[in-house]
Amino acid sequence: MDTPILERGSKGSAVADVQRRLVALGYTVDDPPGVFELATESALRSFQRQRGLEPDGICGPETWSALVEAGWQLGDRLLYLRSPMLRGDDVADLQRRLATLGFDPVRVDGIFGPDTEKALREFQLNSGVTVDGVCGPETIRELRRLERRSAGTESVTVVRERERLLNSDRTLANRRVSIAVPQGSDALASAAARRLEQDHGAEVLTIVSSDPTHQCALANEFGSELHLTIEPLVEPRCSCFYFESAGVPSPVGRRFAMNLASRLEAVRCLAGPILVQGRTHRVLRETRMPAVLCRLGPSHVLVECNAEIAAAIGAAMASWSAQPVESS
Repeated sequence: MDTPILERGSKGSAVADVQRRLVALGYTVDDPPGVFELATESALRSFQRQRGLEPDGICGPETWSALVEAGWQLGDRLLYLRSPMLRGDDVADLQRRLATLGFDPVRVDGIFGPDTEKALREFQLNSGVTVDGVCGPETIRELRRLERRSAGTESVTVVRERERLLNSDRTLANRRVSIAVPQGSDALASAAARRLEQDHGAEVLTIVSSDPTHQCALANEFGSELHLTIEPLVEPRCSCFYFESAGVPSPVGRRFAMNLASRLEAVRCLAGPILVQGRTHRVLRETRMPAVLCRLGPSHVLVECNAEIAAAIGAAMASWSAQPVESS
């Protein structure tokens, strides 16, 4: 069933459901039940900012999914690998606890996938509880018992992501990267791909699609090591977003976002300064590699400054490859 788009002026049971969920999460909503007015919009914007979503005050599919996921707490349900995969704050809490104890779910993204199941089974084996890949009461008790010992410990997901990149090749030669753009911006993607292939020897997948799930699926299938999604804006505003969930950023994604923003600020026809920020946008969350979402505007400059922007993308990816994370 399609999720309705709810915004100021909307009315009905779906609005009442959104209001109930916001109140349950601690937000104040003084509008009448089922009536989407200023108080509901304000609470929704606060929720979106806290969750790393676009704070537009509109409840679309991504915000609705985030509201549902935010309602789950560890222990509310059994967590295990299934299809479709379980998503929620309870999964993210489990991943954080496992990572702090040294069992690597790869990402703290709130999605219970094969990597999370593997980390869970390793924890169960090492802690002497039933090894079944199911997070139930017995496993949760052991996680909570051990968490005090790990206070202040750096998450293993961050440590290993950093190690993987520091041990990889320092050039883009023969490395796979992907660039996604919506229909109408494929000339920019093609120009950037030519730069990356000719100047740096990278293997590049260009994706022409506005669907984040489709972009992620193609980038994951390609085996990309770095992904960039470009979204043109009508207004003169530029931003680079990397994945960050519950205060745990992707240091590799952040490094590329900073590199890209620095290069793009030198492009004469783009509005600066460029915002660099952690977000939980679907294209950042569902890609299995470091990813950046870059929003550029006004949109006509993507045509006027095509070559300069393409060069900036190529230079930023090459700089990222040479130093994928900050020196420790």
